[in-house]
Amino acid sequence: MTKLLTEKDAAQMLGCSVHKMQKDRRIGSPLPFVKIGRSVKYRLSDLESYIEQQSYTSTAQYNGGHDGK
Repeated sequence: MTKLLTEKDAAQMLGCSVHKMQKDRRIGSPLPFVKIGRSVKYRLSDLESYIEQQSYTSTAQYNGGHDGK
């Protein structure tokens, strides 16, 4: 069974605030989460995969969400 992290622990691992995690969930974050009752949890394996997907070797690979306009 995979380890589940609290919202606070997940935010700390990603270097962001709990508020940002909550906002991202509302707008449709690419980061999956688990809802158990009223609690929100994040799988450690999902966080590790997400971090791995955010790896770049050049700034040319990442446009920062801008479309170039």
